[in-house]
Amino acid sequence: MSTRNTVIRNTLFSSVGIYTEYFLGMLTSIIIARHLGPAHFGAYSLVVWLVATGVAITNSGVASAVIKFVAELRGAGREPRIRSLLAWAWKVQAGFLAVVLVAGTALFLFQGDRIMPDFNHGILLAILLSTTVLRSLYMLNIGIAKGYENFRSTAVVAVIASPINLVLILAAWWLDGSMEWFLGVYTISSLVFWWISRRQVARLLPPREPREPLDEAMRRRLRSYTTLVAVTVAVTFVTASEVEVLFLSMFDSAASAGQFKVAFQLASGAALLVPGVFGALLLPMMANALSQGREVASRRLSMSTSYLAALAAPLVAFGIVFAQPIIGLLYGAAYAPAALAFAFCLAALSLSTLSQGASSYLLGADRQRALMVIVLVCAVVKLGLDVVLIRAYGLRGAVAAFTTTSSLSALAVIVLALRYSGARLQWSRLARIAIAAAVAAAGAWLVRHGQFPPLPTLMLGGPVLAVLYGFATLALGCWSMSDIDHFRSLHARFGRGRLRVVGRVLDWAARRAEAMA
Repeated sequence: MSTRNTVIRNTLFSSVGIYTEYFLGMLTSIIIARHLGPAHFGAYSLVVWLVATGVAITNSGVASAVIKFVAELRGAGREPRIRSLLAWAWKVQAGFLAVVLVAGTALFLFQGDRIMPDFNHGILLAILLSTTVLRSLYMLNIGIAKGYENFRSTAVVAVIASPINLVLILAAWWLDGSMEWFLGVYTISSLVFWWISRRQVARLLPPREPREPLDEAMRRRLRSYTTLVAVTVAVTFVTASEVEVLFLSMFDSAASAGQFKVAFQLASGAALLVPGVFGALLLPMMANALSQGREVASRRLSMSTSYLAALAAPLVAFGIVFAQPIIGLLYGAAYAPAALAFAFCLAALSLSTLSQGASSYLLGADRQRALMVIVLVCAVVKLGLDVVLIRAYGLRGAVAAFTTTSSLSALAVIVLALRYSGARLQWSRLARIAIAAAVAAAGAWLVRHGQFPPLPTLMLGGPVLAVLYGFATLALGCWSMSDIDHFRSLHARFGRGRLRVVGRVLDWAARRAEAMA
Protein backbone atom coordinates (compact mmCIF):
# COMPACT_ATOMS: atom_id res chain seq x y z
CA MET A 1 0.00 0.00 0.00
CA SER A 2 1.39 3.46 -0.94
CA THR A 3 2.29 6.06 1.68
CA ARG A 4 -0.54 8.32 0.50
CA ASN A 5 -3.12 5.53 0.78
CA THR A 6 -1.80 4.52 4.21
CA VAL A 7 -2.02 8.09 5.46
CA ILE A 8 -5.54 8.45 4.04
CA ARG A 9 -6.67 5.19 5.64
CA ASN A 10 -5.20 6.15 9.00
CA THR A 11 -6.67 9.63 8.70
CA LEU A 12 -10.09 8.10 8.10
CA PHE A 13 -9.94 5.88 11.18
CA SER A 14 -8.40 8.68 13.24
CA SER A 15 -11.19 10.98 12.08
CA VAL A 16 -13.86 8.52 13.15
CA GLY A 17 -12.31 8.12 16.59
CA ILE A 18 -11.55 11.77 17.20
CA TYR A 19 -14.80 13.10 15.80
CA THR A 20 -16.88 10.60 17.77
CA GLU A 21 -15.08 11.10 21.06
CA TYR A 22 -14.89 14.87 20.89
CA PHE A 23 -18.30 15.51 19.39
CA LEU A 24 -20.00 13.41 22.04
CA GLY A 25 -17.60 14.74 24.66
CA MET A 26 -18.50 18.28 23.67
CA LEU A 27 -22.18 17.41 23.85
CA THR A 28 -21.79 16.02 27.38
CA SER A 29 -19.82 19.12 28.38
CA ILE A 30 -22.61 21.37 27.09
CA ILE A 31 -25.21 19.38 29.04
CA ILE A 32 -23.16 19.58 32.24
CA ALA A 33 -22.37 23.29 31.78
CA ARG A 34 -26.01 24.21 31.21
CA HIS A 35 -27.15 22.06 34.15
CA LEU A 36 -24.59 23.23 36.71
CA GLY A 37 -24.18 26.88 35.71
CA PRO A 38 -20.86 28.79 35.45
CA ALA A 39 -19.86 28.58 39.15
CA HIS A 40 -20.43 24.85 39.75
CA PHE A 41 -19.19 24.03 36.26
CA GLY A 42 -15.97 25.85 37.14
CA ALA A 43 -15.55 23.62 40.21
CA TYR A 44 -16.33 20.48 38.18
CA SER A 45 -13.84 21.56 35.51
CA LEU A 46 -11.12 22.03 38.11
CA VAL A 47 -11.44 18.40 39.27
CA VAL A 48 -11.37 17.14 35.67
CA TRP A 49 -8.33 19.32 34.97
CA LEU A 50 -6.51 17.91 38.00
CA VAL A 51 -7.19 14.37 36.73
CA ALA A 52 -6.00 15.29 33.24
CA THR A 53 -2.85 16.82 34.73
CA GLY A 54 -2.14 13.63 36.64
CA VAL A 55 -2.61 11.56 33.49
CA ALA A 56 -0.33 13.87 31.51
CA ILE A 57 2.43 13.62 34.11
CA THR A 58 2.04 9.83 34.44
CA ASN A 59 2.10 9.13 30.71
CA SER A 60 4.10 12.14 29.50
CA GLY A 61 7.30 10.49 28.36
CA VAL A 62 6.10 6.89 28.42
CA ALA A 63 3.23 7.11 25.93
CA SER A 64 5.29 9.19 23.52
CA ALA A 65 8.20 6.74 23.80
CA VAL A 66 5.87 3.83 23.04
CA ILE A 67 4.54 5.56 19.91
CA LYS A 68 8.00 6.47 18.65
CA PHE A 69 9.91 3.29 19.42
CA VAL A 70 7.18 0.81 18.48
CA ALA A 71 6.94 2.55 15.09
CA GLU A 72 10.75 2.59 14.83
CA LEU A 73 11.14 -1.11 15.70
CA ARG A 74 8.43 -2.03 13.21
CA GLY A 75 10.10 0.03 10.50
CA ALA A 76 13.44 -1.67 11.22
CA GLY A 77 11.92 -5.16 11.26
CA ARG A 78 12.68 -5.72 14.97
CA GLU A 79 9.18 -6.70 16.16
CA PRO A 80 10.46 -9.28 18.72
CA ARG A 81 11.79 -6.38 20.82
CA ILE A 82 8.35 -4.77 21.17
CA ARG A 83 7.29 -7.00 24.09
CA SER A 84 10.43 -6.01 26.01
CA LEU A 85 9.81 -2.36 25.19
CA LEU A 86 6.26 -2.52 26.53
CA ALA A 87 7.34 -4.31 29.70
CA TRP A 88 9.78 -1.47 30.32
CA ALA A 89 7.06 1.12 29.60
CA TRP A 90 4.54 -0.42 32.01
CA LYS A 91 7.16 -0.48 34.77
CA VAL A 92 8.10 3.18 34.25
CA GLN A 93 4.44 4.21 34.10
CA ALA A 94 3.79 2.51 37.44
CA GLY A 95 6.56 4.59 39.02
CA PHE A 96 5.22 7.87 37.63
CA LEU A 97 1.70 6.92 38.69
CA ALA A 98 2.74 6.27 42.29
CA VAL A 99 4.29 9.73 42.55
CA VAL A 100 1.20 11.38 41.04
CA LEU A 101 -1.18 9.60 43.43
CA VAL A 102 0.85 10.62 46.48
CA ALA A 103 1.03 14.23 45.25
CA GLY A 104 -2.72 14.33 44.56
CA THR A 105 -3.50 13.02 48.02
CA ALA A 106 -1.21 15.60 49.64
CA LEU A 107 -2.81 18.39 47.59
CA PHE A 108 -6.30 17.58 48.84
CA LEU A 109 -5.17 17.03 52.44
CA PHE A 110 -3.36 20.37 52.75
CA GLN A 111 -5.02 22.65 50.16
CA GLY A 112 -8.46 21.11 49.64
CA ASP A 113 -10.33 23.83 51.54
CA ARG A 114 -8.76 26.55 49.43
CA ILE A 115 -9.07 24.85 46.06
CA MET A 116 -12.49 23.20 46.48
CA PRO A 117 -14.41 24.80 49.36
CA ASP A 118 -17.92 23.61 50.24
CA PHE A 119 -17.47 20.13 48.71
CA ASN A 120 -16.90 16.67 50.18
CA HIS A 121 -13.14 16.24 49.94
CA GLY A 122 -13.25 12.50 50.64
CA ILE A 123 -15.46 11.82 47.63
CA LEU A 124 -13.48 14.16 45.42
CA LEU A 125 -10.17 12.54 46.41
CA ALA A 126 -11.49 9.04 45.66
CA ILE A 127 -12.68 10.22 42.25
CA LEU A 128 -9.38 11.96 41.57
CA LEU A 129 -7.23 8.92 42.39
CA SER A 130 -9.34 6.24 40.67
CA THR A 131 -9.91 8.18 37.46
CA THR A 132 -6.23 9.13 37.24
CA VAL A 133 -5.26 5.44 37.32
CA LEU A 134 -7.88 4.36 34.78
CA ARG A 135 -7.28 7.25 32.37
CA SER A 136 -3.50 6.75 32.53
CA LEU A 137 -3.80 3.07 31.59
CA TYR A 138 -6.27 3.93 28.84
CA MET A 139 -4.02 6.57 27.29
CA LEU A 140 -1.01 4.24 27.28
CA ASN A 141 -3.11 1.66 25.44
CA ILE A 142 -3.95 4.32 22.86
CA GLY A 143 -0.23 5.08 22.55
CA ILE A 144 0.49 1.41 21.78
CA ALA A 145 -2.18 1.40 19.06
CA LYS A 146 -0.72 4.58 17.53
CA GLY A 147 2.75 3.05 17.55
CA TYR A 148 1.36 0.22 15.45
CA GLU A 149 -0.33 2.90 13.27
CA ASN A 150 -3.54 0.99 13.96
CA PHE A 151 -6.00 3.86 14.19
CA ARG A 152 -8.88 1.47 13.67
CA SER A 153 -8.51 0.40 17.31
CA THR A 154 -8.67 3.97 18.58
CA ALA A 155 -11.79 4.53 16.50
CA VAL A 156 -13.45 1.40 17.93
CA VAL A 157 -12.78 2.57 21.49
CA ALA A 158 -14.34 5.96 20.81
CA VAL A 159 -17.34 4.60 18.93
CA ILE A 160 -18.24 2.20 21.76
CA ALA A 161 -17.25 4.10 24.91
CA SER A 162 -18.29 7.67 24.07
CA PRO A 163 -22.01 6.89 23.56
CA ILE A 164 -22.03 4.97 26.86
CA ASN A 165 -20.64 8.05 28.59
CA LEU A 166 -23.30 10.25 26.97
CA VAL A 167 -26.12 7.95 28.13
CA LEU A 168 -24.81 8.06 31.71
CA ILE A 169 -24.58 11.87 31.58
CA LEU A 170 -28.14 12.12 30.28
CA ALA A 171 -29.32 9.87 33.13
CA ALA A 172 -27.61 12.09 35.73
CA TRP A 173 -29.11 15.19 34.10
CA TRP A 174 -32.60 13.66 33.98
CA LEU A 175 -32.35 12.78 37.68
CA ASP A 176 -31.24 16.37 38.43
CA GLY A 177 -27.94 15.16 39.86
CA SER A 178 -25.43 17.32 41.68
CA MET A 179 -21.82 17.95 40.66
CA GLU A 180 -20.73 14.80 42.51
CA TRP A 181 -23.09 12.73 40.36
CA PHE A 182 -21.43 13.93 37.18
CA LEU A 183 -17.98 13.25 38.62
CA GLY A 184 -19.17 9.73 39.43
CA VAL A 185 -20.18 9.29 35.80
CA TYR A 186 -16.70 10.50 34.81
CA THR A 187 -15.22 7.71 36.93
CA ILE A 188 -17.44 5.01 35.43
CA SER A 189 -16.69 6.17 31.87
CA SER A 190 -12.96 6.05 32.67
CA LEU A 191 -13.37 2.38 33.55
CA VAL A 192 -15.22 1.74 30.28
CA PHE A 193 -12.56 3.47 28.16
CA TRP A 194 -9.77 1.49 29.85
CA TRP A 195 -11.47 -1.90 29.51
CA ILE A 196 -12.34 -1.50 25.82
CA SER A 197 -8.89 -0.12 24.92
CA ARG A 198 -7.24 -3.03 26.74
CA ARG A 199 -9.15 -5.55 24.66
CA GLN A 200 -8.33 -3.73 21.42
CA VAL A 201 -4.59 -3.51 22.14
CA ALA A 202 -4.30 -7.15 23.24
CA ARG A 203 -4.79 -8.39 19.68
CA LEU A 204 -2.06 -6.08 18.31
CA LEU A 205 0.74 -7.30 20.56
CA PRO A 206 3.28 -9.73 19.12
CA PRO A 207 3.56 -13.28 20.51
CA ARG A 208 5.30 -13.56 23.87
CA GLU A 209 7.89 -15.81 22.26
CA PRO A 210 10.31 -15.30 20.62
CA ARG A 211 11.07 -12.24 22.72
CA GLU A 212 14.25 -10.27 22.05
CA PRO A 213 15.62 -8.25 25.01
CA LEU A 214 16.48 -4.59 24.67
CA ASP A 215 20.18 -3.91 24.30
CA GLU A 216 21.95 -1.29 26.42
CA ALA A 217 22.05 1.27 23.61
CA MET A 218 18.27 1.07 23.22
CA ARG A 219 17.78 1.36 26.98
CA ARG A 220 19.94 4.49 27.09
CA ARG A 221 17.91 6.03 24.28
CA LEU A 222 14.68 5.13 26.05
CA ARG A 223 15.81 6.63 29.36
CA SER A 224 17.06 9.81 27.70
CA TYR A 225 13.97 10.20 25.51
CA THR A 226 11.51 9.47 28.31
CA THR A 227 13.17 11.79 30.82
CA LEU A 228 13.34 14.75 28.48
CA VAL A 229 9.90 14.23 26.98
CA ALA A 230 8.37 13.65 30.43
CA VAL A 231 9.51 17.09 31.56
CA THR A 232 8.54 18.67 28.25
CA VAL A 233 5.08 17.12 27.99
CA ALA A 234 4.20 17.57 31.66
CA VAL A 235 5.18 21.23 31.68
CA THR A 236 3.52 21.77 28.29
CA PHE A 237 0.27 20.30 29.53
CA VAL A 238 0.23 22.28 32.74
CA THR A 239 0.94 25.54 30.93
CA ALA A 240 -0.80 24.96 27.57
CA SER A 241 -3.97 23.42 28.98
CA GLU A 242 -6.57 25.31 30.95
CA VAL A 243 -4.34 25.98 33.96
CA GLU A 244 -6.15 29.33 33.95
CA VAL A 245 -9.10 27.48 35.50
CA LEU A 246 -6.98 26.98 38.62
CA PHE A 247 -5.76 30.59 38.77
CA LEU A 248 -9.21 32.01 38.06
CA SER A 249 -10.63 29.88 40.88
CA MET A 250 -7.95 31.17 43.23
CA PHE A 251 -7.71 34.85 42.21
CA ASP A 252 -11.06 35.71 40.61
CA SER A 253 -14.14 33.46 40.84
CA ALA A 254 -15.43 29.98 40.01
CA ALA A 255 -17.84 31.59 37.54
CA SER A 256 -14.93 33.09 35.56
CA ALA A 257 -13.24 29.70 35.65
CA GLY A 258 -16.38 28.18 34.15
CA GLN A 259 -16.45 30.82 31.40
CA PHE A 260 -12.82 30.14 30.46
CA LYS A 261 -13.34 26.37 30.59
CA VAL A 262 -16.21 26.66 28.09
CA ALA A 263 -14.13 28.82 25.73
CA PHE A 264 -11.01 26.66 25.98
CA GLN A 265 -12.76 23.32 25.68
CA LEU A 266 -14.79 24.37 22.65
CA ALA A 267 -11.73 25.89 20.97
CA SER A 268 -9.45 22.92 21.74
CA GLY A 269 -12.09 20.47 20.53
CA ALA A 270 -12.53 22.38 17.29
CA ALA A 271 -8.77 22.70 16.76
CA LEU A 272 -8.35 18.96 17.30
CA LEU A 273 -11.28 17.87 15.15
CA VAL A 274 -10.19 19.52 11.92
CA PRO A 275 -6.37 19.86 11.75
CA GLY A 276 -5.69 17.45 14.60
CA VAL A 277 -6.96 14.46 12.64
CA PHE A 278 -3.95 14.69 10.35
CA GLY A 279 -1.73 15.84 13.22
CA ALA A 280 -2.41 12.64 15.17
CA LEU A 281 -0.56 10.69 12.47
CA LEU A 282 2.54 12.86 12.42
CA LEU A 283 4.78 11.38 15.14
CA PRO A 284 4.81 7.77 13.85
CA MET A 285 4.94 9.04 10.27
CA MET A 286 7.86 11.38 11.02
CA ALA A 287 9.75 8.70 12.96
CA ASN A 288 9.35 6.38 9.99
CA ALA A 289 10.48 9.11 7.57
CA LEU A 290 13.61 9.88 9.60
CA SER A 291 14.61 6.22 9.35
CA GLN A 292 14.62 6.76 5.56
CA GLY A 293 16.77 9.87 5.67
CA ARG A 294 16.78 13.53 6.64
CA GLU A 295 15.63 14.76 3.22
CA VAL A 296 12.49 12.62 3.33
CA ALA A 297 11.61 13.92 6.79
CA SER A 298 12.28 17.53 5.72
CA ARG A 299 9.89 17.23 2.78
CA ARG A 300 7.22 15.75 5.03
CA LEU A 301 7.72 18.55 7.55
CA SER A 302 7.19 21.21 4.90
CA MET A 303 4.24 19.40 3.33
CA SER A 304 2.51 18.63 6.64
CA THR A 305 2.74 22.25 7.80
CA SER A 306 1.04 23.39 4.60
CA TYR A 307 -1.71 20.79 4.94
CA LEU A 308 -2.29 21.72 8.56
CA ALA A 309 -2.55 25.39 7.56
CA ALA A 310 -5.06 24.55 4.82
CA LEU A 311 -7.21 22.67 7.33
CA ALA A 312 -6.89 25.20 10.17
CA ALA A 313 -7.49 28.42 8.20
CA PRO A 314 -11.25 28.00 7.57
CA LEU A 315 -11.74 26.84 11.15
CA VAL A 316 -10.18 30.03 12.51
CA ALA A 317 -12.20 32.15 10.10
CA PHE A 318 -15.44 30.45 11.13
CA GLY A 319 -14.70 30.72 14.86
CA ILE A 320 -13.80 34.40 14.75
CA VAL A 321 -16.78 35.42 12.63
CA PHE A 322 -19.40 33.33 14.44
CA ALA A 323 -18.05 33.19 18.03
CA GLN A 324 -21.04 34.93 19.59
CA PRO A 325 -23.83 32.88 17.97
CA ILE A 326 -21.87 29.64 18.59
CA ILE A 327 -21.60 30.28 22.33
CA GLY A 328 -25.18 31.55 22.56
CA LEU A 329 -26.61 28.54 20.76
CA LEU A 330 -24.58 25.89 22.62
CA TYR A 331 -24.34 27.24 26.15
CA GLY A 332 -26.96 29.96 26.50
CA ALA A 333 -26.91 33.60 27.57
CA ALA A 334 -25.23 32.83 30.91
CA TYR A 335 -21.98 32.08 29.04
CA ALA A 336 -21.98 35.15 26.76
CA PRO A 337 -18.63 36.43 28.18
CA ALA A 338 -17.00 33.24 26.82
CA ALA A 339 -17.52 34.30 23.17
CA LEU A 340 -14.53 36.62 22.91
CA ALA A 341 -12.39 34.19 24.88
CA PHE A 342 -13.39 31.40 22.47
CA ALA A 343 -12.30 33.40 19.40
CA PHE A 344 -8.86 34.20 20.85
CA CYS A 345 -8.29 30.68 22.20
CA LEU A 346 -9.23 29.16 18.84
CA ALA A 347 -6.76 31.35 16.96
CA ALA A 348 -3.95 30.53 19.41
CA LEU A 349 -4.67 26.80 19.42
CA SER A 350 -4.81 26.67 15.63
CA LEU A 351 -1.37 28.25 15.49
CA SER A 352 -0.21 25.56 17.92
CA THR A 353 -1.70 22.97 15.57
CA LEU A 354 0.53 24.25 12.76
CA SER A 355 3.55 23.39 14.91
CA GLN A 356 2.55 19.72 15.27
CA GLY A 357 4.63 18.69 12.27
CA ALA A 358 7.61 20.59 13.69
CA SER A 359 7.27 19.10 17.18
CA SER A 360 6.89 15.61 15.69
CA TYR A 361 10.09 16.12 13.71
CA LEU A 362 12.00 17.23 16.81
CA LEU A 363 10.76 14.24 18.82
CA GLY A 364 11.51 11.82 15.99
CA ALA A 365 15.00 13.29 15.53
CA ASP A 366 15.81 12.92 19.26
CA ARG A 367 15.86 16.71 19.76
CA GLN A 368 13.92 16.46 23.00
CA ARG A 369 16.37 18.61 24.95
CA ALA A 370 15.93 21.63 22.67
CA LEU A 371 12.17 21.19 22.73
CA MET A 372 12.27 21.00 26.51
CA VAL A 373 14.12 24.32 26.74
CA ILE A 374 11.40 26.04 24.71
CA VAL A 375 8.69 24.52 26.86
CA LEU A 376 10.36 25.50 30.13
CA VAL A 377 10.95 29.08 29.03
CA CYS A 378 7.38 29.44 27.82
CA ALA A 379 6.12 27.85 31.04
CA VAL A 380 7.85 30.48 33.15
CA VAL A 381 6.45 33.24 30.94
CA LYS A 382 2.97 31.69 31.01
CA LEU A 383 2.77 31.29 34.77
CA GLY A 384 4.07 34.81 35.31
CA LEU A 385 1.54 36.29 32.91
CA ASP A 386 -1.26 34.23 34.44
CA VAL A 387 -0.61 35.43 37.96
CA VAL A 388 -0.15 39.09 37.01
CA LEU A 389 -2.91 39.42 34.39
CA ILE A 390 -5.56 37.28 36.10
CA ARG A 391 -5.12 39.17 39.37
CA ALA A 392 -5.57 42.46 37.51
CA TYR A 393 -8.07 41.67 34.75
CA GLY A 394 -9.74 38.35 35.59
CA LEU A 395 -11.11 36.51 32.56
CA ARG A 396 -9.64 38.95 30.03
CA GLY A 397 -6.22 38.57 31.64
CA ALA A 398 -6.48 34.77 31.39
CA VAL A 399 -7.28 35.01 27.68
CA ALA A 400 -4.38 37.41 27.05
CA ALA A 401 -1.89 35.20 28.93
CA PHE A 402 -2.98 32.02 27.16
CA THR A 403 -3.01 33.55 23.68
CA THR A 404 0.38 35.22 24.03
CA THR A 405 2.21 32.19 25.40
CA SER A 406 0.64 29.64 23.04
CA SER A 407 1.57 31.75 20.00
CA LEU A 408 5.17 32.28 21.15
CA SER A 409 5.61 28.57 21.90
CA ALA A 410 4.27 27.46 18.52
CA LEU A 411 6.47 29.88 16.57
CA ALA A 412 9.57 28.87 18.54
CA VAL A 413 8.98 25.14 17.84
CA ILE A 414 8.54 25.77 14.12
CA VAL A 415 11.70 27.89 13.90
CA LEU A 416 13.72 25.27 15.79
CA ALA A 417 12.50 22.40 13.59
CA LEU A 418 13.34 24.34 10.42
CA ARG A 419 16.82 25.01 11.75
CA TYR A 420 17.55 21.35 12.54
CA SER A 421 15.89 19.86 9.46
CA GLY A 422 17.04 22.37 6.86
CA ALA A 423 13.47 22.39 5.51
CA ARG A 424 11.86 25.43 3.93
CA LEU A 425 8.22 26.19 4.47
CA GLN A 426 6.06 26.77 1.40
CA TRP A 427 5.63 30.47 2.20
CA SER A 428 3.88 31.37 -1.03
CA ARG A 429 1.39 28.56 -0.54
CA LEU A 430 0.81 29.53 3.09
CA ALA A 431 0.15 33.13 2.06
CA ARG A 432 -2.40 32.04 -0.54
CA ILE A 433 -4.15 29.89 2.06
CA ALA A 434 -4.40 32.89 4.41
CA ILE A 435 -5.84 35.04 1.61
CA ALA A 436 -8.40 32.35 0.78
CA ALA A 437 -9.48 32.22 4.43
CA ALA A 438 -9.79 36.01 4.55
CA VAL A 439 -11.98 36.02 1.43
CA ALA A 440 -14.21 33.33 2.93
CA ALA A 441 -14.43 35.20 6.26
CA ALA A 442 -15.45 38.40 4.47
CA GLY A 443 -18.33 36.61 2.74
CA ALA A 444 -19.42 34.94 5.98
CA TRP A 445 -19.29 38.27 7.80
CA LEU A 446 -22.17 39.51 5.67
CA VAL A 447 -24.25 36.55 6.84
CA ARG A 448 -23.20 37.17 10.46
CA HIS A 449 -24.65 40.70 10.37
CA GLY A 450 -27.97 39.59 8.94
CA GLN A 451 -31.02 39.72 11.15
CA PHE A 452 -31.13 35.97 11.87
CA PRO A 453 -31.25 33.96 15.12
CA PRO A 454 -28.08 31.96 16.02
CA LEU A 455 -29.10 28.62 14.48
CA PRO A 456 -30.09 29.94 11.00
CA THR A 457 -27.01 32.19 11.04
CA LEU A 458 -24.70 29.20 11.56
CA MET A 459 -26.60 26.95 9.15
CA LEU A 460 -26.26 29.56 6.40
CA GLY A 461 -22.88 31.02 7.32
CA GLY A 462 -21.03 27.69 7.58
CA PRO A 463 -21.78 26.48 4.03
CA VAL A 464 -21.13 29.97 2.62
CA LEU A 465 -17.69 30.09 4.26
CA ALA A 466 -16.85 26.51 3.21
CA VAL A 467 -17.81 27.05 -0.44
CA LEU A 468 -15.99 30.38 -0.67
CA TYR A 469 -12.87 28.93 0.95
CA GLY A 470 -12.84 25.84 -1.26
CA PHE A 471 -13.23 27.87 -4.43
CA ALA A 472 -10.66 30.47 -3.30
CA THR A 473 -8.03 27.81 -2.55
CA LEU A 474 -8.50 26.33 -6.02
CA ALA A 475 -8.49 29.74 -7.69
CA LEU A 476 -5.36 30.87 -5.84
CA GLY A 477 -3.46 27.63 -6.52
CA CYS A 478 -3.21 26.43 -2.92
CA TRP A 479 -3.20 22.75 -3.99
CA SER A 480 -0.53 20.91 -5.96
CA MET A 481 -1.24 18.87 -9.07
CA SER A 482 -0.97 15.62 -7.11
CA ASP A 483 -3.51 16.93 -4.59
CA ILE A 484 -5.97 17.84 -7.32
CA ASP A 485 -5.47 14.48 -9.04
CA HIS A 486 -6.35 12.83 -5.76
CA PHE A 487 -9.47 15.01 -5.39
CA ARG A 488 -10.48 14.02 -8.92
CA SER A 489 -10.04 10.33 -8.15
CA LEU A 490 -12.19 10.70 -5.04
CA HIS A 491 -14.86 12.51 -7.06
CA ALA A 492 -14.79 9.80 -9.71
CA ARG A 493 -14.99 7.09 -7.09
CA PHE A 494 -17.70 8.52 -4.86
CA GLY A 495 -19.43 10.94 -7.21
CA ARG A 496 -19.95 8.29 -9.92
CA GLY A 497 -20.55 10.86 -12.64
CA ARG A 498 -22.84 13.03 -10.54
CA LEU A 499 -22.08 16.59 -9.43
CA ARG A 500 -20.56 17.47 -12.77
CA VAL A 501 -19.98 21.04 -11.59
CA VAL A 502 -17.45 19.72 -9.08
CA GLY A 503 -15.69 17.76 -11.82
CA ARG A 504 -15.48 20.83 -14.05
CA VAL A 505 -14.10 22.96 -11.22
CA LEU A 506 -11.44 20.34 -10.50
CA ASP A 507 -10.53 20.13 -14.20
CA TRP A 508 -10.18 23.92 -14.27
CA ALA A 509 -8.04 23.84 -11.10
CA ALA A 510 -5.84 21.14 -12.64
CA ARG A 511 -5.18 23.31 -15.69
CA ARG A 512 -4.25 26.23 -13.41
CA ALA A 513 -1.94 24.02 -11.35
CA GLU A 514 -0.19 22.82 -14.51
CA ALA A 515 0.26 26.40 -15.69
CA MET A 516 1.68 27.49 -12.32
CA ALA A 517 4.04 24.48 -12.01
